[in-house]
Amino acid sequence: MPESTAPGSGELAPSQSAPSSASEASTSRVSAALAGIAPSATLAVDAKAKALRAAGENVIGFGAGEPDFPTPDHIVEAAVAACGDPANHRYSPAGGLPALKAALAAKTRRDSGLDWDASAFLVTNGGKQAVYNTMAALVDPGDEVLLPAPYWTTYPEAIRVFGGAPVEVFAGIEQGFRVSIEQLEAARTERTKALLFVSPSNPTGAVYPRDEIAAIGQWAVEHGLWVITDEIYEHLTYGGAVHHSLPVLVPEIADRCVVLNGVAKTYAMTGWRIGWMAGPADVIAAATNLQSHATSNVCNVAQAAALAAVSGDLEAVAMMRAAFDERRQRITELLNAIDGVECPVPEGAFYAFPNMEGLLGRRYGGAEVTTTLELAAAVLEHAKVAFVPGEAFGAAGYARFSFALALEDLTEGISRIADLVA
Repeated sequence: MPESTAPGSGELAPSQSAPSSASEASTSRVSAALAGIAPSATLAVDAKAKALRAAGENVIGFGAGEPDFPTPDHIVEAAVAACGDPANHRYSPAGGLPALKAALAAKTRRDSGLDWDASAFLVTNGGKQAVYNTMAALVDPGDEVLLPAPYWTTYPEAIRVFGGAPVEVFAGIEQGFRVSIEQLEAARTERTKALLFVSPSNPTGAVYPRDEIAAIGQWAVEHGLWVITDEIYEHLTYGGAVHHSLPVLVPEIADRCVVLNGVAKTYAMTGWRIGWMAGPADVIAAATNLQSHATSNVCNVAQAAALAAVSGDLEAVAMMRAAFDERRQRITELLNAIDGVECPVPEGAFYAFPNMEGLLGRRYGGAEVTTTLELAAAVLEHAKVAFVPGEAFGAAGYARFSFALALEDLTEGISRIADLVA
């Protein structure tokens, strides 16, 4: 829609008319459920950076959570071949192509040791639909979902849209961004339905060790809670950190556990929009029914590409991980060299999550900055560097920097911030 006719732009859109009364003016034109959803802060930052680049500004963006590598050739070639197969020009099963679901079961068995049948998997339009489907299947109005913070921006919105209440459990830099059982127990009430567990973490890069995962899983079993575990960064761990799948360590949780994953991060396939959820038969059946009405089948060509990805070797993944490893060490070094910034070394994913509170209470470009929201705006305006402020992740005072960008751009971007705040 053109800017001049966008609602809120100062002019009425063609389909609108002026409200006839104060009462009508105060009534939202959209449902309360959707009116309450906050926009994706990470996508907004990325869009702003791209818009400034298009206008000729030399902006370096740390906002987007996507690899900067192209999708490996063999995956693209599989998609090209699929385009020529007439079978892919037609509807396919809403829950996913049978060959892909079988491959997902085999891949999961290979990579994490979780041995679930192909029928336990539902192929979705990206990891976000897997999150949405899961909340739709599990959350009723009034249910509480324990949400360790800092968290990915989509999680609380997906919980709220179905009437659930995200209960934030914060673990800061002094805890390595890992919540404790004591914290979870303190947050649990009789309305607690589920725990959303993520390791490796977006946005912090934290990776829970084996014993902590097992203890959290056993705690959930003891209290009859569901566990929703997002494993999309399973292959992106560094140094001595290792990914462990919670239902593998605690098999007793299997009947009350949903595992989320996707090809986006591991195989540099963010634009292909293939994710999946795996879980108990009744949950998968309910989510499949929802998807059959919401979107029907996922794009067949993208499914063919995903089949090639998860069935192939991990050589390209190892190459990308090595590059990310070098970048994570460099960005941590550069951020910690800035007076007022404290950045732990991320153990997984491709994000650094520094504490920026030491940069607040100063003036940049003539204006005093008191929050990381204001700091992000000042840095974008005066240094032409985009990052996502911690408020988007339930962590005011922090910031997320994706290091999925070229090493020279990464170095230039952090150096610009250092020059601005010096």
